[in-house]
Amino acid sequence: QVQLVESGGGLVQPGGSLRLSCAASGSNFGVYAMGWYRQAPGKQRDLVATITAGSRTNYANAVRGRFTISRDNAKKTVYLQMNSLKSEDTAVYYCNLAIDSTSLGSPASRWGQGTQVTVSS
Repeated sequence: QVQLVESGGGLVQPGGSLRLSCAASGSNFGVYAMGWYRQAPGKQRDLVATITAGSRTNYANAVRGRFTISRDNAKKTVYLQMNSLKSEDTAVYYCNLAIDSTSLGSPASRWGQGTQVTVSS
């Protein structure tokens, strides 16, 4: 059974950068679609970015042009490079894995434990 472990969160000033990583256990990582979601206090969990098995990417409007999702199948890891961070990017960021991109975020998908990102001066 696949397990996901996020890392790379922390405190950063507005305008700064962070790179999140999500390491997966198990086999056949390359066939899965991966996604990053975030949840701010008192708000629902929202999609940030997705990447298919073929490395096709999709971004939420709020992060397009600032965030980049990528994957390294040999390392079984997906990344989220976050640049030009804003206070409104503050949230817990979750990694998500599914058999295809349409299943991301669904009950059939798998979640990591989350990593806190705080953007503040």
